Amino acid sequence: MAKKVLKFGGTSVGSIDRIEHAANIVKREQLNGDKIIVIVSAMAGKTNELIKHSQLISKEFDKRELDVLLSTGEQVTSALMAGALNKIGVKSKSWMNWQIPILTDGEHSNSRIINMNVEKIEKFLSDGGIAVIPGFQGISKSGDITSIGRGGSDATAVAVAKIFNTDSCEIYTDVDGVHSTDPNKIPVAKKIDKISYEEMLELSSVGAKVMQSSAVQTAMMYDIPLQVRSTFTDRKGTEIFSKESIDYSKSVTGVAYSKDDAKITLIGVEDKPGVAADIFEPLGKKQINVDMVIQNISSDGKTTDLTFTIKREDLTKTLNILKDNNRIKFKELNSNDKVSKVSIVGAGMVTAPGVTYKMFRALAKVNINILAISTSEIKISVIINEVDTLNAVKKLHTIFDLD
Repeated sequence: MAKKVLKFGGTSVGSIDRIEHAANIVKREQLNGDKIIVIVSAMAGKTNELIKHSQLISKEFDKRELDVLLSTGEQVTSALMAGALNKIGVKSKSWMNWQIPILTDGEHSNSRIINMNVEKIEKFLSDGGIAVIPGFQGISKSGDITSIGRGGSDATAVAVAKIFNTDSCEIYTDVDGVHSTDPNKIPVAKKIDKISYEEMLELSSVGAKVMQSSAVQTAMMYDIPLQVRSTFTDRKGTEIFSKESIDYSKSVTGVAYSKDDAKITLIGVEDKPGVAADIFEPLGKKQINVDMVIQNISSDGKTTDLTFTIKREDLTKTLNILKDNNRIKFKELNSNDKVSKVSIVGAGMVTAPGVTYKMFRALAKVNINILAISTSEIKISVIINEVDTLNAVKKLHTIFDLD
């Protein structure tokens, strides 16, 4: 008898019909003799709807109250899923975050799961029941409801898999696995049968929406096998596991992109020790995540130009912080919120020379200008003008034989 986590995303539980369909998948897994813990997201669109409600009250809605508000989306789905399972003769019960409890640490809207009580749920599983747990949320040491960021139901699923020591963690979504790029935009995108944690982590961090990056990172740390599957077909999904089992013959596994970035350039910054820290420290304190950073030293060695990217929604706040920062001096401050980030990812890059040149040449042939570049061992990311995004993805997808 295996113990499994089955996580259903927002599109998989987007209506009553879909919740009942997902319940039948859960019942089928239980009939195989497995113990099942179900993690659910809010119904598709519900979180955005709740955010809009908060913004009608205030653009600076209190983060504690926002967590209380947003957590209701998953709580509703948990009750509906448990009810649907009971209706088809499967013993089931939903638990709210505070009933387990799911203990979290960190800031509101960006907390992380550190532990949870397993006793009550383990007993319920042993008695033949199916436990339904809301994703995305927990409770702090002080008793406040907390959320763990957008897409956080994936992180909940992986945390449950670790803490309950399950045999597998299956992520059900509206696609039949991880693809070489967004199949909704590039119809010739291929499903990837097997992918390493490292590749999946890079893809999710640069725009792929299939899994949350922190969930992949946790799975990689604790070697938890993941599988991404479709709720709506019986096709085999994508297995995600350690890189030792991956075929390195293909240099690039996938192309990802994001269109929610903004680029900031500080021109003529004084070049001395501690300047970069003085620039980025106040951003970190305001919970602004900095992504790509590129620094160019001037010919006289006295000043530098510093370019970095952030989420587009943080642009105004970031510009205000930089302008009010008395610890740094610069000649000019430029920003551009009409940019996107396009990345190629592949474990095979480590042993395949010429990938960088091939990527840059491909973009040049379709007259796409590169505004910034960032690399890691298995990833190359470029910032380009937003209008060129789809053209760039199509070209790279073709040039690296992913069609």
